[in-house]
Amino acid sequence: MPRARTRVDVAYRALANELRDAILADHFADGAKLPTEAELSRDRGVSRQTVRRAFQDLVSQGLVYRVPGRGTFASDRGGQYLRQFGSIEDLMGITVDTEFELLIPLHEAVDAAAASRLGVAGERVMSTTFRRIHGGVAFCSTRVFLPLEVGRTVARSPELTQLGSVQRATVIGLIDAVADQPITDAEQVITVAPMPAEISGHLRAAPETPVLRIDRTYYDATGSVVELAISYFLPEHYSYRVRLQRTIH
Repeated sequence: MPRARTRVDVAYRALANELRDAILADHFADGAKLPTEAELSRDRGVSRQTVRRAFQDLVSQGLVYRVPGRGTFASDRGGQYLRQFGSIEDLMGITVDTEFELLIPLHEAVDAAAASRLGVAGERVMSTTFRRIHGGVAFCSTRVFLPLEVGRTVARSPELTQLGSVQRATVIGLIDAVADQPITDAEQVITVAPMPAEISGHLRAAPETPVLRIDRTYYDATGSVVELAISYFLPEHYSYRVRLQRTIH
């Protein structure tokens, strides 16, 4: 059986997540010094060992670096957007430090390939296109496809209907808030692809520029596909990180 989590496990992970979110939300500028182990231990009511383990997590994620005798400092991300994804909650949490700008409002479309990947009959789906912005820089353009019945549940959401609106939102978050079944799983495929000409203007990049393409398919608790999202990321403004854990028996 998997090893049960101890109170120390829970405490250090919670602290690491809190500090990570603060760093990604730019509460600590590149090179800024974080609170010391003693300060965090006192303020959070945890042991210094717990704080040390949280810092070790952040070091392994490339978010901070430690200088013996001086302290722990936020790493220079070189203008890249960096976020660790390991759960559906992490994907929804992208709203903490990015904005969603609607480029094409939600509408019905005919797309046989998307309908097939969504597992729906016929060729009609609902679709919308947006770009995501961090620090004033657009780093990602995404086209979303939804089954008709799913699209109709969010068809009146201002985030998906008001052209040019800028919000802190995710499509999966909007769906999850009104769906009968929660979104529980996602699959993704990551490739390098040329920038499609039709979206090059979204990211101010030349057509055919090599970019990172991520296709994500989201499922609800019944196993039904509720969303297909095809995203193109500028590699100079985006770094993708996933944490893998081992189950100890």
